[in-house]
Formats: sequence, structure tokens, C-alpha cells
Amino acid sequence: MTEPDAVSGVGGAATRAGRATDIRVRFAPSPTGMFHVGGARTALFNWALAEQSGGRFVLRIEDTDATRNRPEWTEGIISALDWIGINGTNPVFEGPYFQSAFEPQHREAVELLLAKGMAYYCDCTRDDLVARTGSEHKGYDGHCRDRGLTSGAVRFRTPDEGVTVVEDVIRGRVEFPNNAQEDFVVARTDGSPLYVVANAVDDITQNITHVVRGEEHLGNAAKQMLLWPALGAQPPVWAHLPVIVNEQRKKLSKRRDKVALESYRDEGYLAEAMVNYLMLLGWGTGEDREIMPWAEMVPRFRLEDVNSASAFFDEKKLRAFNGEYIRALPLETFEERCLPYLDPSWDAELFSKVASLAQTRVAVLSEIRQNVDFLFLEQPVFDQASWDKAMKANAPEVIEGYLARLDTVNWDPESLKEALEEVGAALGGLKLSKTQAPIRVAVTGRTVGLPLFESIEVLGRERAQERLRAALERLRG
Repeated sequence: MTEPDAVSGVGGAATRAGRATDIRVRFAPSPTGMFHVGGARTALFNWALAEQSGGRFVLRIEDTDATRNRPEWTEGIISALDWIGINGTNPVFEGPYFQSAFEPQHREAVELLLAKGMAYYCDCTRDDLVARTGSEHKGYDGHCRDRGLTSGAVRFRTPDEGVTVVEDVIRGRVEFPNNAQEDFVVARTDGSPLYVVANAVDDITQNITHVVRGEEHLGNAAKQMLLWPALGAQPPVWAHLPVIVNEQRKKLSKRRDKVALESYRDEGYLAEAMVNYLMLLGWGTGEDREIMPWAEMVPRFRLEDVNSASAFFDEKKLRAFNGEYIRALPLETFEERCLPYLDPSWDAELFSKVASLAQTRVAVLSEIRQNVDFLFLEQPVFDQASWDKAMKANAPEVIEGYLARLDTVNWDPESLKEALEEVGAALGGLKLSKTQAPIRVAVTGRTVGLPLFESIEVLGRERAQERLRAALERLRG
């Protein structure tokens, strides 16, 4: 074992004369099988901080939990980060590192704490504690502090008096009375270090200067404020981000809410829109506009401007953001991004004829299929609710009247519209909104979709007439 004040990676940090000039932040997710939008927000705030300062963003996978240590879950984290633009193509990126690879340093740090008398062995069970205190709710009572044990779990000796202060960039001064902090465990009876010490050791050895994470970790910061100096290092700058809540103002939960970043990606949200929206969960651009590209947000971002109040994850607003970003895409790019949601057998040239119309209608890319499928199918897929809603009263007469005019009408949107207006006038002055409904459902299968007359134009005279006749037969059958 090395000398107590020179633990590899930890003792070196003890001799630093000051902070590193470069900002070094870290994002340290645990594999869970899905990537939480809250984690994505945390990653982006760290990424912005590193990028604007020319520092480093360290990706560290906390993989010490064997039940969660699955390669595909780790790949899921890396893939999700890559989707929102966090990857090794940017020189500020560093990693990924794996916490499990540093277990020898974690164990060495525990030995250092023992050697300094800042930690001790404990063989108490929970039943022992309850028997001594008469309560199942009281924390550890320090029974083993001076027993001189040489084995067992290892506890850190917390101060008996005073307060531990966490100076948080977002929350200000947060005080934790030391007499309310129990001597917390840093290593299990088998010698394996716990997260609280492993996390501190990794941050120290990787020269992390700023720890930016969710507010649920604020309690851990109090413990780590004690551990860092005990391990000979200057604590980092702390910033605990506000919790993200749903419509009921309850913390987002994977059991109740749609929180997996991958699900939004698969649904057809654009990464640019998602990044923009997540950056606004607790922070503002300082301007009247909220739609802002990453390159403009980075120089404006300041941790000091992050709000400590909970941030509402409004999926409707995210959807609106996404629609704005979709409409801003160059048409060719829009067509390319739609391809994964279209059937490979569908005619690309035919899709191109309606792509500009569809671009103004969809809020997420997965909606493209239901907007254009009528062009590629032999017969439209009728939505029964749409059929029942549209095919009422004068529907047969409207379809029949329109069919009669389609043989000779000029095949352009304006002429097709005028022909339907004539049908409405002949049926006692029916408004266009009333006559369009049965025609739209007959042609496309739905009550909502692309502009009707442009759709009919692209569908073609013969196919349009076939569909109208089929609908008429269905109505009369």
C-alpha cells in the first residue's frame, strides 16, 4: 500500500495549489435499460458548460451494480448521448470510463480513511441498532467508533458538532447540521466500497472541477463535502439542478410518465428540438424567443441563471417545438428524415410530390405515414370513427355529384375545389366544410390529413374516381 497521503490519484490531488484552469465536468449515469430525459438534461447542461469554457466533459459509466451491468444498456447510454450531440467528435468529450475499473483506487481510499482515523470498522446489524435505540427510524449511534475492531463494514466518522456547508451555485448556501448526520458506511463487510466513496474518488482522480447533477443528490453532497478533504482534495463547485415534474407537479417517474429519451427519438422527435427544449427545463435564454439552436445557447448558458424551482416537462410544448423544427428543415432533409417511417416499397418520387404539404402538417416524423399512406395503398384504410362522422345525411349525394364532375374538370387543386363548391351549391348551399368531409374520408380514409385538393391531384383522376365509387357502394350497400 502507498503512503496514507499519497493514494494513487487521490493523494496527488491533495497537493494541488489550486483548481485546474480548465473546467472539467462529468456525467456519470448508471445503466438502467433506458435513458431518462432528466439525465439528458443534466448531460446537456454539463456539455454546455464544458463547451463554452473549452474544458472537458467526462463520461463515466457507474457500472458497479452487477444487476445493471449489461453491455446493451451501456451502449444505450452512449447511443442516446450521441443522438443529442454528445460524442467523441467534439474535442471536449472524454471517455467513456467505467467505474468498476477503478475499484482498486476505491479500496485504497477506504484504507487511507482508516489509517487516518477518519473511518472505523463496524459489526453492528440493523437489529442491534434497533435494540439499542428502541426505534427503527433512528440513524446509527456511533457504537463502534472506539471499539477498535479490525473487520466489518467501514463507516466514516462524521463531526459531532457544527455544520457541513454546501455552497451550491443554484441553491446558495445549504447547511447540514453534523449532529444530524450519521456515521455513513463507505465499504461493505466484504470490503467492496459504496457509491458515495467511489464517486468521490473518481471525481478526485479525474480532476473534476464542477459537479452538476440533479437535486436528488444534494444529500450526497454533504457526505462528499466531508470525504473530499478527508482524501486530501479540494471539493468541486456544486450545482444541483431542479427536479423535473409532470402535469400533476409530481416528479417524473418511469412507472407513470413517458421519460425514456429513446421513445421520443423513435417517435420521430428531432434531436435539435429535444436539445432546445431540455435546455429550457430550469434555464432560460434571456430573450423573448425560446426556439434557439445549440450554437447560440452555449455562449448564453450560465449555471447561476438556472432556477431552483421544479421544471415542468410539458410534452405538448415539446411537440410544438418539434413541429417548428420540422417546418424549418430544408425539404430534401425533411424527406430523408421521413424515410425510416415509410414503407421501403413506396414510390419515393410520389412521396416527393406531397412532402412539402406533409411538412406543414406533422409535429413528429412518425405521423408522416398516416398522412401519406393513402397514396400508396390500393384502397385507403378507413378509420371507422372518421367514416361514421363524415358519412352522414347528404354524403351519398355529395360523392355522386362530385363524381359526375371529375370526368371533365381540369386536374388542378383550384378547379377540383370549384367543382366541389358547385356540388354544394346544387345541394341547397352546403358549405365547403360540409362537402369536403365525405370526399376526404372516401379518398384518404381519414377526416384529417394533407390539403384535400392537392391530395386528389397527386392521387390522379382514375384512382380518385375509383375510391369515390367504392365509398358510394359502401354507403348504399
